[in-house]
Amino acid sequence: MEPVVYVLLFVTSVVGLTFIVERGIALRWRRVVPTVIESAVESCQSPEDVAMLRRVCQQHPSPIGRLLLLAAEHLDWPKAETVDAIQTRARQEITRLERGLVVLEIIVGIAPLLGLVGTILGMMTAFGNVGQAGQIDPAELAKGISLILRATLLGLLIAIPSLVFWSYYTKKVESVAVEMESLCDEFLSRQYRGEKVQGPKSKA
Repeated sequence: MEPVVYVLLFVTSVVGLTFIVERGIALRWRRVVPTVIESAVESCQSPEDVAMLRRVCQQHPSPIGRLLLLAAEHLDWPKAETVDAIQTRARQEITRLERGLVVLEIIVGIAPLLGLVGTILGMMTAFGNVGQAGQIDPAELAKGISLILRATLLGLLIAIPSLVFWSYYTKKVESVAVEMESLCDEFLSRQYRGEKVQGPKSKA
């Protein structure tokens, strides 16, 4: 059983590291909200500039680019319907940004539990042999205590970084969602001048 615990801890650490790196790349700010698209939104002051914004969004695929393309394609709709369409698409984009975070959340929970399993096995090893032999074998006792400490330490070393990155990425998704909402609201406000438009809401 002892090797199984260590194998599971190793697999958990590899999976956690993989998703930490993958989400770190996917959630880079300029990959989600490219500077060139922000500049294009600033320059899009009238309906005549929408074609320029479309070209920029098509040349720089990104979550905010897809939202703005959707908005540009539905400018002939009533503003309420346009906003509803953007809100629906925004929820989809945010869900994609959050993909993988649930894995880190699971690892935060199971890594300490695997360490606890190792702790229990270590205690069984340490005290089981004592019961069978009727006397304390210092070597076996040290072996059991070593397993207890190693398994517990490994579980915590996996869980703590996973928790840190999960919290950081969750907050980053929220920040990115607010920025996308702001840009979409800015674009729609200019296209529906004189009418108050509420941008897509970020996921609760």
